[in-house]
Amino acid sequence: MKVLAVLTVRNECAFLLEWLAHHRATGVTDFLVFSNDCTDGTDEMLDRLAEKGEIVHQRNEGPYDKGGVQFSALKRADRLNVVRAADWIVALDIDEFINVHAGDHTVPALLAALPDATAITLTWRLFGNAGIVAYEDSPITETFTRCAPVVMHWPWRSAMFKTLFRNDGTYRKLGVHRPRNPDPSRLPAARWFDGQGRELDDQFKIRRLFSNYGRPNYGLVQLNHYPLGAMESFVLKADRGRAVHADHMLGMDYWTDRNFNTDTDDTISALATARTMELARLHADAELNRLHRQGVAWRKTRFGQLMEQEPFRALFARLLMTPPSQPIDAMTARRLRAHAMRGLAGNGSD
Repeated sequence: MKVLAVLTVRNECAFLLEWLAHHRATGVTDFLVFSNDCTDGTDEMLDRLAEKGEIVHQRNEGPYDKGGVQFSALKRADRLNVVRAADWIVALDIDEFINVHAGDHTVPALLAALPDATAITLTWRLFGNAGIVAYEDSPITETFTRCAPVVMHWPWRSAMFKTLFRNDGTYRKLGVHRPRNPDPSRLPAARWFDGQGRELDDQFKIRRLFSNYGRPNYGLVQLNHYPLGAMESFVLKADRGRAVHADHMLGMDYWTDRNFNTDTDDTISALATARTMELARLHADAELNRLHRQGVAWRKTRFGQLMEQEPFRALFARLLMTPPSQPIDAMTARRLRAHAMRGLAGNGSD
C-alpha cells in the first residue's frame, strides 16, 4: 500500500529531516516535495534526498496562478506519476505532524480502524509557543508540548483539518485542506470519517474545511500543528510569507489565534524511538548532515538581519510582550457565532 504525503516548502532546511523521519515512522511510504525560491539550502537537501530515492522533488519556481504558490504546486502534482500511483494521499505543511492514536500509532493502523473510509479528516491540535524565545536545533515534537484543549469552541480555525483520502477516482484533484473535483457518479458511495471515528454527513464530501468544533475530534488521530515555534522562528516565518498567500505577512492576529498553551500533549512520543532511528539514518549521510547544519546557521543569521528592519523588530517585540492566548468558553463562543451569522445574513440581503 502506497501512502503519499505532498509537501510545499521554502527555506525549511533545518526542519525537513525531522518531518521526514517522523512521517516515515508513521507509515507514510512516498513523499512528493515542491520547493520554491529557497536561499537556505532546502532545494539542495531535497535534491540529495531525491538522489537517494527518499522522495520526489519538484522545483516550483513559478509563475504562479492567482491561487498562489501552494495551489500551483498541487495543480502540478495532479499530473505526476507518483500521485497517480498512490493508494492514499494527504497534503501537509512542514509544521504539521500526523499523530495516530489507533493501534501501533501508524497510518496503516488508522486505516485498519476505518476500513470503509474514502476520506479521514485529520483535525488540527494547535501547539503554542510556550514562551520559548530563541530558536534551537532540537526536535519540534519534543520542544513544543503545550497546546490547546481537546475541546475548543473558538476560533473555528482551531478545528481546521487536512484530509487523508483514498486515491480511487472519487476525487480527481488535490487541494490544500481537502481533495477537489469529485466524480459525481462516485460521490454518493463516498464515506467520510473524522478523527474520532464518527461518520460525517454529506456536506463534508464537497465543501467543509473544518471539523465540528466544541467536541472531541482526536480519538483515533489528530494532526499536531506547530504553527508558531520559537519567537525567533515566527519572525522568520513572517519573512517567508504564507504557503497559500505568500504576499500576506504574518502578524499578531495569526499568533493570537494559535498560541494556546493550557494543556500538555506528548502522545506523539509513542513513535519517538522509531523517529529517532530514522533521523539518525538520514543524518548518517554526510551531505544531508552538512545541509542540515547549514540550514540551522542560516536561520540564526537571517534572524539577525531581520532585526535590523523595523517591521520585524516591532513584531518580535510584540511577541515578547504578548501573553499566551486563553480559550474562549462555550457561552461566549455561541454569542460570537450568533453575531457572525447575523452579519452573514445581513450581507446576503444587500
